[in-house]
Amino acid sequence: MSKLLIKVENMSCQHCVKSIHDAVAGITGVKEVKIDLKTKLVQIDYDEKFISQFILIEKIEDQGFNIQL
Repeated sequence: MSKLLIKVENMSCQHCVKSIHDAVAGITGVKEVKIDLKTKLVQIDYDEKFISQFILIEKIEDQGFNIQL
């Protein structure tokens, strides 16, 4: 199991939280998604056998968000 911790600078509301969650939560290999709006941090627990961190980041960026590792 791997963890991806990213900062999403332009995440500003509950709609943003839902968009990010919905973009990655249903992907095969994603076990858990934790999002903290106050700190703008997203933690994704995932299985590298099924998905890479690069694809997870791409899925979030595709929703219009800016990612910092």
